[in-house]
Amino acid sequence: MNNLKILFGAVGLCAMGWTLPAYAQTCDRVCLEGIANQYRAAWAAHDPKRAPIAAKVGFTENGVSLDFPDGTWDTITKEVGPPLIFSDPKTGAVGIFTAIFQNDTPSFLAVRLKVINRKITEIEHIISTKRTVSGPPTPFGDINTYGHTPRFGEPAPAGTCGTRAQIIAQANGYFDTLQNNTGEIRGAKFAPDASRSENGGKLAGDIEHAFKLGNYRFNARVRDRDHFLVDEYRCVVMSRAFIDHKGVLDEYTLTDGTKRKSIFREPHTWAMIEAFKVRDGAITDVKAVFFGAPYYMRSPWTVKWDRRAQN
Repeated sequence: MNNLKILFGAVGLCAMGWTLPAYAQTCDRVCLEGIANQYRAAWAAHDPKRAPIAAKVGFTENGVSLDFPDGTWDTITKEVGPPLIFSDPKTGAVGIFTAIFQNDTPSFLAVRLKVINRKITEIEHIISTKRTVSGPPTPFGDINTYGHTPRFGEPAPAGTCGTRAQIIAQANGYFDTLQNNTGEIRGAKFAPDASRSENGGKLAGDIEHAFKLGNYRFNARVRDRDHFLVDEYRCVVMSRAFIDHKGVLDEYTLTDGTKRKSIFREPHTWAMIEAFKVRDGAITDVKAVFFGAPYYMRSPWTVKWDRRAQN
């Protein structure tokens, strides 16, 4: 945790008018994604020396601050490709979606790296295994068929991306719609063929239609949202967030009149990293990795807590 305090101290310096080196001047997209690949290779080899990792690096797995290296740095057996890599030269953020085996346990991961002066100063892992999503049961993909929608990693055609603020607005609109989902679409737009995958598995059906039915009425809050990476080359935003289920909702009715019973029978939280591909102002692809966390859990990386958490 001391490492995290050191890193959060840098945030405080910025607030007081101090400036950190411009990331764009020290590490562009190719540089950042090269570091991502160095990190993956070092991790798979259990050898931190193979990657440019800072001496005082902050490291968490599933929201817990660990000494580095620990956790999956000890248990990774092999990586199952292909990885999906995003980068944001303006902030020095790198994002990776990948899959690994820990011994014989299939695991889906979202990784966030922070790079300053070509050194990795922050490492955040969100790990999903069948054990971490077992209560209540939720879809979990087959690692043997693991992959990504091809367009997710493709560069955005000129003029189709919009501004950083517009890309982030789509992610927020998605979360606003997911929170207390009553059938109303709140600010998000969806391509007709929009795809969505969770924990390595592609979800069937129309994303927008599922929202308009009010399928996710049991989501009380989507809070502590942090849109930490905007990849303007691919028109992708990556976000950390928490979904709270208060456990008080019993039966509810979809907008088509269908009766449903909530699967959340006690206070529960999903902790996640989620990515959104945006084109022409609409979400085309969504990818999430999440795990079941203690109710109302917060991330040690969240500097400013979301006021939605007080509702």
